[in-house]
Amino acid sequence: MQDNTYRHPRAGWPGRLFAALANCTHFANVRQAVMSRLPFLTLHSDVRDVVYVSWLVDARAAQRLLPAGVTLWQRDGKTPFTVLTYRHGHFGPALPGPLRRLLPSPLQSNWRLYLDHTPRGAPAVPCVFFLKNIMDGLPHALGTRLFSDILPTHLADNMTLEVSATQAHCSIAGGTGSAPALDVQADITAKHDLDADWQALFGNWHDAVAFLACQDAAIAHVPRNGKLVFGEIDLPVDVDQVQALTALRADCGMLGQLPPLSKPFAFLVPQVDFKALSERLL
Repeated sequence: MQDNTYRHPRAGWPGRLFAALANCTHFANVRQAVMSRLPFLTLHSDVRDVVYVSWLVDARAAQRLLPAGVTLWQRDGKTPFTVLTYRHGHFGPALPGPLRRLLPSPLQSNWRLYLDHTPRGAPAVPCVFFLKNIMDGLPHALGTRLFSDILPTHLADNMTLEVSATQAHCSIAGGTGSAPALDVQADITAKHDLDADWQALFGNWHDAVAFLACQDAAIAHVPRNGKLVFGEIDLPVDVDQVQALTALRADCGMLGQLPPLSKPFAFLVPQVDFKALSERLL
């Protein structure tokens, strides 16, 4: 199983306090008991510059990171592992409408695997399993830890995302905390090429992008009670607007646990309207 215990990226008593809050099971149980009786507050963000980097990894190694009852999508012993890093656009509750423009726009990185089918009790929709979630701001990292189960969030010591007309670069440094490291440098290219390993699984570039990007839900493991949490999202990626990337460097802190069996496959989603629609324990 993947460990998502929170460790603060900087030493000192404030970090120890934040870690105690982030890992507090008593608060989480009370929050879940209260919020499960209330309507879900839809979250909205005008996301931009989404850098996707994926590897085909050993399916047996990936399956060991998942709880019982969760089945990976795999073919010929291979399964995709994806890191997507992006900039939010005024991330927060949809309820304020135009006033949402006053909210901040943090960086976020989701690390995920793909499921063959949703677990019992969840609708049959394309679904991923969240391994890691990293953000660059303490309020958002701590807020998602305290008020949600679907995002096992870690705070980066330093996090960057830079996208120009010709290149994309994203990096995560965890410091002494629990955020895993990432360093990706890629060129934007007009060629929609697919390596032989990826072509064997998906046939063509368009179908590979559609599979990796067009997902309707996510699940995560909740360590305090051993349950799964299921969240529905609205992420209408227009595959025709996606830009191809050629990865020049793609270093990821989880590839030691997930041995890659392919070259990285990367692409850029310039912008997409994101909504979190629901969250519930299964």
